[in-house]
Amino acid sequence: MILVLLPALVVFIGITLYALWRRQRTDRREADMENCCTPRGGPCDLAVIGAGSAGFSAAITAAEAGVRVALIGDGTIGGTCVNLGCVPSKTLIRAVEGLHHASAANRFDGIKASARVTDWAAMVAQKQALVEELRAAKYADVLPRYEDITYVEGRARFDDAGGLTVDGAAFPAAKVVIATGSRPHVPAIPGIETVGALDSTSALELTELPASMLVLGAGYIGVELAQLFARAGVSVTLISRRGVLPEAEPEVSEVLERYLADEGIRLVRTGEYRRVEQQEDGMALHLAEGGVIQAERLLLATGRVPNSDGLNLAAAGIETDARGGIVIDTHMRTANPWVWAAGDVTGRDQYVYMAAYGAKIAARNAAAGETRSYDNRTMPWVVFSDPQVAGVGLSEAQARAAGREVVTSVLPLAAVPRALAARDTRGLIKLVAEAGSKRLLGAQILAPEGADSIQTAAMALKAGLTYDELGDTIMPYLTTVEGLKLAAQTFEKDVAALSCCAG
Repeated sequence: MILVLLPALVVFIGITLYALWRRQRTDRREADMENCCTPRGGPCDLAVIGAGSAGFSAAITAAEAGVRVALIGDGTIGGTCVNLGCVPSKTLIRAVEGLHHASAANRFDGIKASARVTDWAAMVAQKQALVEELRAAKYADVLPRYEDITYVEGRARFDDAGGLTVDGAAFPAAKVVIATGSRPHVPAIPGIETVGALDSTSALELTELPASMLVLGAGYIGVELAQLFARAGVSVTLISRRGVLPEAEPEVSEVLERYLADEGIRLVRTGEYRRVEQQEDGMALHLAEGGVIQAERLLLATGRVPNSDGLNLAAAGIETDARGGIVIDTHMRTANPWVWAAGDVTGRDQYVYMAAYGAKIAARNAAAGETRSYDNRTMPWVVFSDPQVAGVGLSEAQARAAGREVVTSVLPLAAVPRALAARDTRGLIKLVAEAGSKRLLGAQILAPEGADSIQTAAMALKAGLTYDELGDTIMPYLTTVEGLKLAAQTFEKDVAALSCCAG
């Protein structure tokens, strides 16, 4: 009998001892945190200000390096991307793509299809459910996995002596990473505060679609949202000072502008916005040229502003640029040697993946004394229009401005077998290379599946490939990415004279 009970007794004793050890460890940890990461105790190893993608990336990276981290959040956890930006916008963009694809199905003989919005509020509710699911899975539920991270709810800022505070109470920290993100820009147009203007956040929360909308700004946010609402049935006017996607290659911008117009989006270019006024049935924007544009709602898409103005940075010796971005060196360090910054608050490369990338560098340099450098030379970027726009590296204008002698290749999508098979030849591919060496410097793709192809160009740039080497790379037939191979061959060949498979 004793022999039968002995294994169970051993297991019971083992479980009890383990539970006691865990309890003692937890008690010690809680005591350490009270002494480390609260205003009552001594300094933390690292305080991270901001609980979005950059803040979480910095906190997790530092915790994995073995330091004690206070992650300070103010408001909804998760930051812009999951709550207000990438996830909600791309979800609704994908939804309305179905409407467009149904109406465009007649490009194939023997097919007729149509689709319409039956319940916009239901779409918005489904979008919000996904936002809440990802906020929990990727942010709130992640914190308990890291014992060295303590989440602190409150508003952080520097006091007049340069010390860190949370909700006005001293919060000593040995080092700090600022990752407070950005917010939508509100242009200084007289009357703008009187018309109930939407921004990229509130527009995606509308449960009823307006009959008409004026989208102010034709950068990536303006283009994406203009097309989204136009496809949902809203009469959209897209207005800007510099045209559609002014930072893209001119060949890309001009062709995309035509495609948007083909979908019924009215495009207006102006030199100045004079004033905005509320009217009985909507609003009116007065232009410098004397024209007036009316719509039921106004959506502002004129960029984003770093959330740096409420931190009292000057008192801590931290500099900002003209747009409020925190000035940092290549190691993500500010003018204050104990403070680093990452993500949108720096005012550069405002993409969630670059925020996370920069935050890892900042955390490693702050936590472990490393000297890692931020490198965006092969940073891919994407505009989720349809066709999608994606790019990496230098544009032709940027390369020439840098003193490079360049050659370019422009391949229309009509030369790509994938586009022919899909009967959708909207788009082009442009490559920029260094004359003489033939080394690739940049690429931009305008194509329905361009977003999933640009990484191949990014890897080619990272590897230092020439256009000959990219043109010799084996790529699968009837894919959009094969267009990169064809575009590379176009530098010196007439691809129309080649057989299939870019042979």
